[in-house]
Amino acid sequence: MQLSIQARGLVKDYGKQRAVDGIDLDVAEGEFFGFLGPNGAGKSTTIKMLTGMLRPTQGQVLVAGYDMASQPLDVKRVIGILPEETSLYERLTAREMLLFAGQMYGLSRTETEERTRDLLGVMELASDSDKLIVDFSMGMKKKVALAAALIHRPRVLFLDEPFNGIDPISVRAIRDVLKALTEHGTTIFFTSHVMEVVERLCTRIAIIQKGKLVGQGTIAELREQAGEDGALEDVFLKLVSAEATHTENLTWL
Repeated sequence: MQLSIQARGLVKDYGKQRAVDGIDLDVAEGEFFGFLGPNGAGKSTTIKMLTGMLRPTQGQVLVAGYDMASQPLDVKRVIGILPEETSLYERLTAREMLLFAGQMYGLSRTETEERTRDLLGVMELASDSDKLIVDFSMGMKKKVALAAALIHRPRVLFLDEPFNGIDPISVRAIRDVLKALTEHGTTIFFTSHVMEVVERLCTRIAIIQKGKLVGQGTIAELREQAGEDGALEDVFLKLVSAEATHTENLTWL
């Protein structure tokens, strides 16, 4: 099995607080891999270490065969990132943003223009392509950011809540694009709080809680680990030991 992402003994400390505590991950080439965890579990910190945005306190990260510590630029050439909070040059138009992204990744002008046109069409932004991004809705900004992450056809794509703020029609179109990418060998590392989407898309899943992995494998394997034969949401809640919400004190409801 050819691995696209390997993490060994990954640790991140903030002073005396340990946010990530000795994580090991293996993600295969072409896999649609889900990474789940409640708020504050260490999910975002892990993703930042996998993408070179944070330096681990301990451990090693390999992405597409490159060592993040010694070959960070090689890693960044072959990955795409869509963070939960999009960061765009909002005084550019959508078309200008994609042209800029393509050229930054070293694509030729002709290739960049062709891919920009194709991506704007898929994201249903063609009619708004010459409008300033600052005037876009949150969902439209998310689609521009995703297109910018895809334009160089990354070998590994990191997606943090990619469907937030996007309408159902666009969600289906984007989902089809992502499935096509994995069929052609791109690895997708995907986080979402929407369990139905994760269950539908991901081939394997890892679950983090309090900085440690509490489950990893296919959905069937996670069910076995949790001793829970229900939906992914039930398996997730069991593995992170989430307690039921006590509403009896809310007598005013």
